[in-house]
Amino acid sequence: MNAVTQIAVPSPVRRETPAAVAISIRKLNKFYGGFQALRDIDLEVGQGEIVVLCGPSGSGKSSLIRCINHLEQHNSGTIRVNGTELTHKASDVAQVRRQLGMVFQGFNLFPHMTVLANCTFALRLALRLPTAEANDIAREYLARVNVQDQAAKYPSELSGGQQQRVAIARALCLKPSIMLFDEPTSALDPESVGSVLRIMEDLAATGITMVCVTHEMGFARRVADRCVFMEKGEIVEEGTSDRFFGAPSTVRLKAFLQQVL
Repeated sequence: MNAVTQIAVPSPVRRETPAAVAISIRKLNKFYGGFQALRDIDLEVGQGEIVVLCGPSGSGKSSLIRCINHLEQHNSGTIRVNGTELTHKASDVAQVRRQLGMVFQGFNLFPHMTVLANCTFALRLALRLPTAEANDIAREYLARVNVQDQAAKYPSELSGGQQQRVAIARALCLKPSIMLFDEPTSALDPESVGSVLRIMEDLAATGITMVCVTHEMGFARRVADRCVFMEKGEIVEEGTSDRFFGAPSTVRLKAFLQQVL
């Protein structure tokens, strides 16, 4: 059995005042037909900050994170990523997406490609890297998430946890400055959840900016610099992890935490 390789980094340090803004969202609104999924959202994420979005199903968490990556188009308000405003222009979308990596609930791996090919696809297509160089980069990140020995397999031959780790490696191959996670463990069995969360904790400790939608409150409490509670498309409460869990100020957050902890 191969030895487990983890990202060797120091323990994360909570940052009260990030030095610069990575993501700035102002008065963001999103509609699906007549239904308003997001209502006047104001949120800033500092560079190197770990922010967890939590709340009941249907609260707008996934819509918000998908708007940041322009997988959903917002109807009004502004989103800026490292100073670049995300408009509907293709050039702006491309510039923002180059700075973002995203991991989905459903893995979204190409089933007809091997693990290695999944990880090199964007490197060869978008960055036009030679195959050998792309392969080296992919193998480096597959090793970081402990699936380097699965490179020649197809997604259907892997467990759910292994597929999600491949998805994380694929996102990291493009060396984004910001990682977005949309409920990355919700489709996994308990053992796989633990392995993926450990990878995410190791990643958080490297100093990369992360925004995570998750129901894993233990992970949020251990890793997040700040937690944001959403309901009915609005931000109800936000604060440092310690205050969020230890001294919630709204009745709604207190009731939510009583149910999930």
